[in-house]
Amino acid sequence: MEDEEGPECGKPDFVLLDQVTMEDFMRNLQLRFEKGRIYTYIGEVLVSVNPYQELPLYGPEAIARYQGRELYERPPHLYAVANATYKAMKHRSRDTCIVISGESGAGKTEASKHIMQYIAAVTNPSQRAEVERVKDVLLKSTCVLEAFGNARTNRNHNSSRFGKYMDINFDFKGDPIGGHIHSYLLEKSRVLKQHVGERNFHAFYQLLRGSEDKQLHKLHLERNPAVYNFTRQGAGLNMIVHSALDSDEQSHQAVTEAMRVIGFSPEEVESVHRILAAILHLGNIEFVETEEGGLQKEGLAVAEETLVDHVAELTATPRDLVLRSLLARTVASGGRELIEKGHTAAEASYARDACAKAVYQRLFEWVVNRINSVMEPRGRDPRRDGKDTVIGVLDIYGFEVFPVNSFEQFCINYCNEKLQQLFIRLILKQEQEEYEREGIAWQSVEYFNNATIVDLVERPHRGILAVLDEACSSAGTITDRIFLQTLDTHHRHHLHYTSRQLCPTDKTMEFGRDFRIKHYAGDVTYSVEGFIDKNRDFLFQDFKRLLYNSTDPTLRAMWPDGQQDITEVTKRPLTAGTLFKNSMVALVENLASKEPFYVRCIKPNEDKVAGKLDENHCRHQVAYLGLLENVRVRRAGFASRQPYSRFLLRYKMTCEYTWPNHLLGSDKAAVSALLEQHGLQGDVAFGHSKLFIRSPRTLVTLEQSRARLIPIIVLLLQKAWRGTLARWRCRRLRAIYTIMRWFRRHKVRAHLAELQRRFQAARQPPLYGRDLVWPLPPAVLQPFQDTCQALFCRWRARQLVKNIPPSDMAQIKAKVAAMGALQGLRQDWGCRRAWARDYLSSATDNPTASSLFAQRLKTLRDKDGFGAVLFSSHIRKVNRFYKIRNRALLLTDRHLYKLDPDRQYRVMRAVPLEAVTGLSVTSGGDQLVVLHARG
Repeated sequence: MEDEEGPECGKPDFVLLDQVTMEDFMRNLQLRFEKGRIYTYIGEVLVSVNPYQELPLYGPEAIARYQGRELYERPPHLYAVANATYKAMKHRSRDTCIVISGESGAGKTEASKHIMQYIAAVTNPSQRAEVERVKDVLLKSTCVLEAFGNARTNRNHNSSRFGKYMDINFDFKGDPIGGHIHSYLLEKSRVLKQHVGERNFHAFYQLLRGSEDKQLHKLHLERNPAVYNFTRQGAGLNMIVHSALDSDEQSHQAVTEAMRVIGFSPEEVESVHRILAAILHLGNIEFVETEEGGLQKEGLAVAEETLVDHVAELTATPRDLVLRSLLARTVASGGRELIEKGHTAAEASYARDACAKAVYQRLFEWVVNRINSVMEPRGRDPRRDGKDTVIGVLDIYGFEVFPVNSFEQFCINYCNEKLQQLFIRLILKQEQEEYEREGIAWQSVEYFNNATIVDLVERPHRGILAVLDEACSSAGTITDRIFLQTLDTHHRHHLHYTSRQLCPTDKTMEFGRDFRIKHYAGDVTYSVEGFIDKNRDFLFQDFKRLLYNSTDPTLRAMWPDGQQDITEVTKRPLTAGTLFKNSMVALVENLASKEPFYVRCIKPNEDKVAGKLDENHCRHQVAYLGLLENVRVRRAGFASRQPYSRFLLRYKMTCEYTWPNHLLGSDKAAVSALLEQHGLQGDVAFGHSKLFIRSPRTLVTLEQSRARLIPIIVLLLQKAWRGTLARWRCRRLRAIYTIMRWFRRHKVRAHLAELQRRFQAARQPPLYGRDLVWPLPPAVLQPFQDTCQALFCRWRARQLVKNIPPSDMAQIKAKVAAMGALQGLRQDWGCRRAWARDYLSSATDNPTASSLFAQRLKTLRDKDGFGAVLFSSHIRKVNRFYKIRNRALLLTDRHLYKLDPDRQYRVMRAVPLEAVTGLSVTSGGDQLVVLHARG
């Protein structure tokens, strides 16, 4: 088992207890419960304590942890049992079953849900439609059956008031292909009345609280359950709501959706709702004595005939026939003559109640059969498809002891006696078979055999059920008191039977009413009142014929026996007790033919409070579930057994001959060497494939040795693993750097090759590569390419410059100087034309006044003595008042002159060149130039 459960959590298996006493058992149970460990093993039996709260123990992650594992590889869990069951079914082709037992409120229904979810989750990896359909029906059927078969009781807010055994069929691949549900002893008397603090079946409250107003109006119902006699007792009680999805309103929607998914048609769902509504209206019908004749010739009438109309409409039957069935009955005389016999008020009330119970029971059976019709394997041929295997899940009522125990509790407790007998027998049988299979000598184990109690109930002719059947079939008026007197006569010397008549000093029982059976789970006092009526379970034929002739096909299908003619002679129907006994015998035979797994559920307290464990209450359950006996049976021979390979896998590090791997002839020899080194060979036995360990102390010794070595092994593994990880990382880094180096080399070569290809024609005049586009370089070559581009520009400039005549070089230099001075500030500065400098002296540029300017230029040269004309041109002058005048500008190597072209280029102003401090030009197309002078 995993090391996630330390010693502080107690023993994960009760077999490992040092001493098998009730005190040690309860101490371990309490310790594990306080630590949140609600599951504990007894060998392969799982003990489950209801935590009364949501725990993070379930879901896909938990399922993945247990899937495919052995039972002891993980901490105790329902999933481990479900996985072991599934593996036994799939790998060994064995029919298996899981028997879930415990008292009401111990968590049996929740356990069966989790088992179903696990089986559904681990099957069908291929997601085929048929298998998915079966899984959906299996999961959704639980929701529907809970609605119609569960109710709130004082012990459990979602108590199963029927027994359920579900067979799930699997094909040879382990995929579910169908299933079948068997139901046992629905507590239909709950339809009529409930104990204080309890409710009727959930379906009634879900219909009233969850239906839409339009639907309620159609069913003639009100939303308040207190209006109806059958639901008035539980009207003020709600389900314990853990979430919004648990309320009656939400449950109604969930059940309706589940029925749709299963395959119920909308018409069938509507019929179910109508039948539930008819039962509620039927419960409100009251009878009154009248003096009128006519149909009510016995002086009996219905107090509120509107209810009869509602019942007739909802059951699709004629109103007058409904009224006649309620007020009278038709019998056939010896001469096959039909006689109508009116009811008294008491008889009519009995008939009404019997009809309500029977209709609900038939409805429940029809729902179960409808689900079965959808789940049945389709088109299976064993010769073609191979033998199907089965997993059975039994979720049946637990042992019940109430202040007043009636016929239902008697049947339920008889069922638990049968299952306990099977449990002990199969556990011993499994042990003995395994010992024989492994060649180990079997030692007989003493245990309490409750066969005498089962015999007290089901013995032919003298058993309690036989006496009850005789009382039901006897002519004349046989009362419950006479039935009790007969029991006293037959069983006055039985060790497990007593009554007030047989023990007058016991004032806890009443004369003529109570008898007591000493069950394996404790003493239970039963009240015989109602035993005969409940066992006879009599319903007048009039109701059967009435409902069989309904025009509602769903309701009609529930009453096939209604087609019998009233004059037809039939065998006496079997009583409820006999039917239940026969079903229990068949169930036990069915379970005995399968490989069983067990879940024993314990209810920690009566208050349904989380985190509280009532020791006395749990002690009683441990006693009647036979858990201590189970531990003793397991330990009577050998407390633990493991396959040699698995034993070595866990403990081989404790022996030098087996670590890390042995070189002996077999695993058995290696295990023998390991045990000899520890000196434990005297406490074990060697089977053919398994090692059997007698004392838990041997396991404890091995576990302690293993625990001391685990840190050392972990450090060794960590060191080796960290070294491996470091080497892996180093190799990866080397590979990465090698790849990077070769990739860079490739990129460089590819880029240089591309440069060479593109610039092959760069030497061709006149462009010298001006139109060539440089390729985008790798990041590592960006500085190199920048340098290459600069060198290329210089080379190209050199190629262009060397072809320029020497006479143009002065002008080229001037243009270069201008370009450097302007630095891109002026877009059009005349670089594309030849510069004449002295434009006013040129006859081309100044054809009309070039001679006048030449005369003025000669005069100024004589006067100022300048050496050369640097620039001359016509300009337009703008003054500070934005007035524009035509002027001429003359720039010599000594002065800057402003001339008036309209007056023969008369000098208007002369500025020494050294007085000019700067020059500004605009970047636009206006060609504005500003000269800056000192002062």
